[in-house]
Amino acid sequence: MLDVVFGQASDPGKVRTNNEDSMASFIPSSRGQARSHGFLFCVADGVGGMDLGEVASSTAVTVMTEEFGKAQPGAMLISLLPRLVQSANSAVHDRTLAPEFRGKKMATTLVACALRHDQAIVSHVGDSRCYLVRSGTARQITQDHTWVNEQRKLGLISAAEIAESESRHVLIRSLGPEMFVSPDTTAITLQPEDVLVLCSDGLHDELKPEEMAGIVSQHRNIEEIANELVARAVQIDGNDNTTAQVIRVRSVEQVGMYRGRPYRLPS
Repeated sequence: MLDVVFGQASDPGKVRTNNEDSMASFIPSSRGQARSHGFLFCVADGVGGMDLGEVASSTAVTVMTEEFGKAQPGAMLISLLPRLVQSANSAVHDRTLAPEFRGKKMATTLVACALRHDQAIVSHVGDSRCYLVRSGTARQITQDHTWVNEQRKLGLISAAEIAESESRHVLIRSLGPEMFVSPDTTAITLQPEDVLVLCSDGLHDELKPEEMAGIVSQHRNIEEIANELVARAVQIDGNDNTTAQVIRVRSVEQVGMYRGRPYRLPS
């Protein structure tokens, strides 16, 4: 069956006194729940410059994990995850209507990864990212919902220019400002020894993919690896909150689908 280990770390950095990043996970309590629900990991980065970024990010990850645990057993993750992201968006949006937050603005990014059998489903809004590290190479799974990334896709700016742009963190999509949001969702077929990294921009702004891959490919305790990723990014700059969840896949359970239901493939 699917077996994973994970580690996570977060640091407010050298400049900020509060940490507007949040992270959470749903870990199944039994083998049966691992097959019926699976695992869920998520990272959110409260938008700086808004009033309550930490409230927005913590609300988003709490709703994601709680609702994931309440989902119908066997629900299709490819359709479930975008629905949960929409629920998280609604919850963040509704917080601005509460009496204690009336008149305040809040927003957050969110990247979530659900794993079951031999599949990982990644759904995201904003510029928090998911990377897949396989055979020592890191591949970015998500595409930032930023103004500069849209300019890059139109051929108006290069990847090198993005790194130097003062507008590189201007989001075109985030959770909270609007009643509805449209996440991007991607499916990945997992292999043993794959490593998934969910992170806020405080990490991916500072660490190149090859450096990230080198750190997570070490045969060390997974918690130590998560701490090293964050510590390295803070050492390089430290001007932002920095968060990482690192998920190592130890084994998978290959399944086929018949009429929307999974069945085990012969080994």
